[in-house]
Amino acid sequence: MAPEEKSGAPRNPPPRHIAIIMDGNNRWAKQRLLPSLAGHKAGVDSVRSVIEGCAELGVEALTLFAFSSENWKRPPLEVKGLMELFKLALDRESKRLQKNGIRLRVIGDISGFSASLQKKIRAAEALTAEGTRLQLNIAANYGGRWDITTAARALAESCVRGEMSPEQITESALSSQLSLAELPDPDLCIRTGGEQRISNFLIWQFAYTELYFADCFWPDFGKDELQKAIDSYCTRQRRFGKTTEQIEAERHV
Repeated sequence: MAPEEKSGAPRNPPPRHIAIIMDGNNRWAKQRLLPSLAGHKAGVDSVRSVIEGCAELGVEALTLFAFSSENWKRPPLEVKGLMELFKLALDRESKRLQKNGIRLRVIGDISGFSASLQKKIRAAEALTAEGTRLQLNIAANYGGRWDITTAARALAESCVRGEMSPEQITESALSSQLSLAELPDPDLCIRTGGEQRISNFLIWQFAYTELYFADCFWPDFGKDELQKAIDSYCTRQRRFGKTTEQIEAERHV
């Protein structure tokens, strides 16, 4: 039975933009007495499943937190393995994405990656550039504070060049300089692995994002878990600072 049938409450439309913090690969591997990289490899299958699920459900944009700017602090062998896995995934998945009308974009400071990985990123983005079914964003070497700092720097440089005055620096002006400026802010953020924090991910864009925390590790997250998260989202009342009474009154206008 659908959530609205149980309560009689109106059901929100599905989220246009979903962001996911893919957590728990290491712990999934440890439970199985496997090296950490085995967990990351298993996580790639979940990425594929969730991309398919979002495309099937009509989600417009999916943003995945793959590698944070803080993840460089991890053991060097793990970081090296992650970079190789990233290259392999780009090679294997780009044509599949293109075939299914999915546009890939990598957000973050990619200058921190090797020249060969940067080349593969640019090639994958170019190959899938015409996709219109789903916008897939991979956040790699990304941090929310980096995103805001970069946007603020761009506005400051515009002021120095005389193109704008400090008084013209508004929320919308700053938003226009962020990594996902062309997309609506995420409606729903999912974090797997049982942790309940956003870990420097899209911190500006998450101002009114609904948060959903799944206990399962990322390699165990698939279409069924995705549907549970979306069902939870669809039964919530999004007030954006207003009262319940105001929302109800607007709904009946």
